[in-house]
Amino acid sequence: MSVCDLTNRDCGPCKGEGTTLGDPAELMVSLHADWRLDGTRLLRRYAFKGFAKAVQMANLAAWLGERLGHHPDVSFGWGWCEVAFTSHELGGLTENDFIAAARLDSITD
Repeated sequence: MSVCDLTNRDCGPCKGEGTTLGDPAELMVSLHADWRLDGTRLLRRYAFKGFAKAVQMANLAAWLGERLGHHPDVSFGWGWCEVAFTSHELGGLTENDFIAAARLDSITD
């Protein structure tokens, strides 16, 4: 599946109707190389030259999560912002996490 395929998909409901991914490796190749797997999370750390850009990135990730109905965990500080997607309700990664990450890639890269 290409990043184009992922960005054109919608996030589905996670309340017991989806399944976690067994091996997410095939979807990882569709994302920006800075995304990494961290246990049950899909994580990317962004670097900036200042605080305001990091705040803007955090707000962008929050806005996208609200729009998709799939909310990331976001942390930031001076010069950095970290975005993590996981499907909390299902206890692991689902296709929704990769769709959200690909959508974030499409508006930031």
